[in-house]
Amino acid sequence: MDPNEIARIETQRTVVPPPAARPAGTPVQIPPGSESFRAAFDRAATASPAPLRFSAHAAARLQSRNITLSNDDLARLNAMAQKAADKGAKQSLFVMRDVAMVVSIKNRTVITAVDRDSMKENVFTNIDSAALL
Repeated sequence: MDPNEIARIETQRTVVPPPAARPAGTPVQIPPGSESFRAAFDRAATASPAPLRFSAHAAARLQSRNITLSNDDLARLNAMAQKAADKGAKQSLFVMRDVAMVVSIKNRTVITAVDRDSMKENVFTNIDSAALL
């Protein structure tokens, strides 16, 4: 590139000065009206986790096997999912009455559901915990 062209481009460039340095020991100022980090952290820590959802596969299995879950059953599943999460589980087998469900604790999703007849001689893999409800 021609040196004159380089000089022309450099003179057109706008130089933005860096922000003024904050003296050491001076706290960062939070803009008025915004939430503090502590408040956001506390809100996130006390927020209730998302309820379990059912994958399309699990929903189809429940329907094809005529398995119905009451609101009480769903509440118990959600409570157990939270207990499993608190203990560090990632994939768990939940057994409730005559139904077994593989639950992704991390994604809060029921992956599959199996009735009593289908449980016989079946092996559940890729789980790190089990819960009897």
